[in-house]
Amino acid sequence: MGKYSIKLNGKKHLVDVASDTPLLWVIRDEIGMTGTKFGCGMGLCGACTILLNGKPIRSCSTPISTIKPEDKLVSIEGISSNTSHPVQLAWIQEQVPQCGYCQSGQILAVASLLESNPNPTDADIDTALAGNICRCGTYQEMRKAIHSAAKSMQVNPKTKSK
Repeated sequence: MGKYSIKLNGKKHLVDVASDTPLLWVIRDEIGMTGTKFGCGMGLCGACTILLNGKPIRSCSTPISTIKPEDKLVSIEGISSNTSHPVQLAWIQEQVPQCGYCQSGQILAVASLLESNPNPTDADIDTALAGNICRCGTYQEMRKAIHSAAKSMQVNPKTKSK
């Protein structure tokens, strides 16, 4: 066991866990934020996606020992502050979720994409989401929502994620 300091959603947390504990379990079991989901446990499905310094990572295969105290981690709970993020709003508008299990990982991957590419093509979207699996197959609705969110963020740039 060891003590690790992490910054999640703008707040510092001190946890006492084994060095090989996956970040997913630190977030869910130690910190109590359950929006990040366990999917495959091997980093293949994307359900556990969070942002590390603005880039999507698989929290199920990222040991806590690899996270530095100055790293900024964002889970689905931290994607927006007082109002929903434009990606979340577009997800609702386009009725993307069916079962919803993969959605937190999908939304975080899309938020990262739109931060680096404010006007993605369908090919850019496919590449960015290639590792995020939706068993319900709502990919067409996701694509519409992503284009809608991109337009919204261009009109109101203050709505970008933290």
